[in-house]
Amino acid sequence: MTSKKKRAIRASHARKKVPISKKKKVVQRKASLKKPAPRQPRTKARVRQKYEMDVPPSILPQIHSNIPAPTGRISTKLQAFAGSILPKKIVDQRVYLVDDTGVSTVESLIEMQLESYKWFLTDGIKELLEEISPISDFSGKKMELRILGHTFDLPKYDPPTCKRRNLTYESAMKGHVQLINKETGEIKEQDVFLGSIPLMTDVGTFIIGGIERVVVHQLVRSPGAFFSQMPDHPKYHAVKIIPKRGVWIEVETDRKGILTCKIDRKRKIPITQMLRIFGYETDEQILDVFKDIEQKERDFILTTLEKDSVRTIQDAYQSIYRRIRPGDYATPENAKQLIDSMFFDFKKYDMGAIARYKLNRRFGLDTPTAEEYRTFQVRDFMEILRELVRLNNGEGVADDIDHLSNRRVRSVGELVQNKYRVGVVRTERIIKDRMMIMDLETVTPTQLINCRPITAAMREFFASSQLSQFMDQTNCLSELAHKRRLSAMGPGGLSRERASFDVRDVHQSHYGRICPVATPEGPNIGLVVHLATFARVNEYGFLKTPYREVKHSVPLNPDRLHGRILDVTLRDGHKVIFKEGEKVETKRDAERVIALLKKEKKNAVPVRAYLTGHIEYLDADQERRLTVAQAQAACEFSETGEFLKTQISARKGGEPVFAHVRDVTHAD
Repeated sequence: MTSKKKRAIRASHARKKVPISKKKKVVQRKASLKKPAPRQPRTKARVRQKYEMDVPPSILPQIHSNIPAPTGRISTKLQAFAGSILPKKIVDQRVYLVDDTGVSTVESLIEMQLESYKWFLTDGIKELLEEISPISDFSGKKMELRILGHTFDLPKYDPPTCKRRNLTYESAMKGHVQLINKETGEIKEQDVFLGSIPLMTDVGTFIIGGIERVVVHQLVRSPGAFFSQMPDHPKYHAVKIIPKRGVWIEVETDRKGILTCKIDRKRKIPITQMLRIFGYETDEQILDVFKDIEQKERDFILTTLEKDSVRTIQDAYQSIYRRIRPGDYATPENAKQLIDSMFFDFKKYDMGAIARYKLNRRFGLDTPTAEEYRTFQVRDFMEILRELVRLNNGEGVADDIDHLSNRRVRSVGELVQNKYRVGVVRTERIIKDRMMIMDLETVTPTQLINCRPITAAMREFFASSQLSQFMDQTNCLSELAHKRRLSAMGPGGLSRERASFDVRDVHQSHYGRICPVATPEGPNIGLVVHLATFARVNEYGFLKTPYREVKHSVPLNPDRLHGRILDVTLRDGHKVIFKEGEKVETKRDAERVIALLKKEKKNAVPVRAYLTGHIEYLDADQERRLTVAQAQAACEFSETGEFLKTQISARKGGEPVFAHVRDVTHAD
């Protein structure tokens, strides 16, 4: 071939090359290896980078607190009123005859919506992407993809423009992706588009196709362990262990006192077989766990051991495997692999921070909520079984499923996160499939990631979900009521056909948290309710309500003691100096009381119960252990906030009682 022909061929090849400016920008780095070793590249020992996110504050919904109206001047006519009805202040032409207690101001009535979606755009998405990262191919030897951060672009149009042009108010989300070639150690980094996320406006609404929509809160059963009576024989009990993600475990007691277990509503398994695979291999080890529990009518564990024919751990694995997968060939190896992945793999079983919090509180545990402690914990299982045996022996009371300590609120951020997880899991499957067919040398992160499942999942939720509704715009109050609505229906909730009267009824734990009156008539009665005015939600989704704190002592300070009623009789030898119920009239008397108490080495002065002025928000589970004075007692307080009567109407554990003021802990 002549040199002229060679130059012509080179020129034609050069013309076919794609210009560098049109190529996708991919950052490539080669790991520096002193001795090239393809089987053990240095990148395997590379420390994972910290997850970083860049969320512009302008795309997050902002809480606008109420601006207090200026205080007006009290006219001379009003100043002439008697002292008992003399106005305290005038705000916005409204006359106040009593001092404001500090609870009447509400920061924002839609704070729940705004804070929840703000959490989703920051920590909610981060939690999901860290959950699936890193993604490896099926062999685990070729490629590994890591998502190391996410960012949001500013939206193209503002909310009024989106309404006018029938557009969706949304922002493009990008993930910072790292692709590692395990054979050569090559690392490619790229920002990849991960779908458009609808944004929430500052008034708690979404604009989808130019239409304002509201995502209502969902009231669902909380994850955790629930003890209930057996319907056939009420003296025996059952327990359901419900995780955030994974198999449900139901432990029941039959008529003969045998404890059996069902995994995902499959066939019954004797509970002793479950204990053997969790480390209690011999009968003696199993009986030792329950030896400190007093057995009354019968020994439930011993009865179950006598019924169970399995005595070795290998037989226990095979027996459980046959019940979970009937028809499959059971060997100890594949049975152990299935059961271990079912309970101890975080991707398949996640107890969740909420269930972890409830179990810690119920059994007095101190297990952290870190990822490694959120799989199935044998210690929790043993505590649950011990509690079940106590209930069968007549000690304690079963749980009330309708109590608000067992029901929690899923707000908009968590609902959207659950739908986003569906799209992310589909995307993960596509990435693994593409890793097997793509060329190892030329593949880039953009070629592996397909964001269509994420976009489709988000569009499906906002367009067709039962909880995403057209905003009620009859007037401003109906709009606000719609944003504060709670629904027990929807995905993972109840259906109006199956809901019983117990679920729909007003419960004592609704006090101060859910309005007992505002519910629609018809088939949705009791299933669609509204938040009470001062109700808030804690970090785990449980509703809480404000109470005024009550104290029964003051420090050894004459100024703090002056004017209060003593709740103790003080003696100097045999001589009574101050009687119980006597008021400390002067500062000199207060100093004498303190001197007497210092002789007895006391740190505080016992006085009649009084309001501190501190407002405390409590959930339904915390309220069970309190004695709360009713709000009508407010007119029966002294100037220092003390109760004038010693016996008052109150609620103890939700039940109405006539309590002594010494027992009162809070007031409405």
